[in-house]
Amino acid sequence: MAVLDLSVTDHVATLTLDRPDALNAMGPRFFDELPDRIAEVNDTDAVRVVRLDARGRAFTAGLDLKQMAPALLAESSEASPVQQRRRLRRKIENLQAAISAVADCRVPVIAAVHGACIGAGIDLITACDIRIATSEARFSVRETRMAMVADLGTLQRLRGIIPEGHLAELVYTGADLTADRAADIGLLNRVVDDRDALQRAADDLAEQIASNSPLAVEGAKQVLRASRDRPVDEGLDYVALWNAAFLQSDDLSEALQAFQEGRDPSFDGR
Repeated sequence: MAVLDLSVTDHVATLTLDRPDALNAMGPRFFDELPDRIAEVNDTDAVRVVRLDARGRAFTAGLDLKQMAPALLAESSEASPVQQRRRLRRKIENLQAAISAVADCRVPVIAAVHGACIGAGIDLITACDIRIATSEARFSVRETRMAMVADLGTLQRLRGIIPEGHLAELVYTGADLTADRAADIGLLNRVVDDRDALQRAADDLAEQIASNSPLAVEGAKQVLRASRDRPVDEGLDYVALWNAAFLQSDDLSEALQAFQEGRDPSFDGR
């Protein structure tokens, strides 16, 4: 049975964690399905934005240790220590690639979080572009408390989202973080009262993004990513190259004509 459900309506793809009986814990099937679902999004021209949410009481309880520990730790006794470490590294890299597929999605991804978002859940939402949550949501970089170092992207991506001091506190303690504090330190874009409000907020954000030129939104995402951790002049070079390739589009003509006619533009991504 699939653990990720993907649907597309009016240029918005909804990707839903669908293992509520296990608090959407991430097992081998999750890591197999995630890059495939993102590939479907990337191959569907109609999609302009992704909403990532979850069914059940929690967004995710994090890594499914019962399912994943044997896959990560069990090795043939015939393998040498070096072979075992090499194989373990490849397994970790495969898990990393699954989460990175979200960060590499060609369109923006909005994480809509409720309940617990623990451990690998932080890896997942930090790979998203925008994060919103209900007031009762809780967050934790739990790996430290489990004698592990977070290795699927949290330590790399979270440092570009929140200040270093807050990052150090969260990682070293593994403590739970309330939604309000998560918003205060910049992990969340906004906090809403309940799941109904979360649905409305995610829908509204997705509709706003989807109403813009898909060429412009995709380009903005690529330029933001390319400019991260680069000098300003290199970022300017990149955006100049991008616009030289894509600025003269039907979408731009439509935007100008709609402005002159006093109406909302209708973009087709060409």
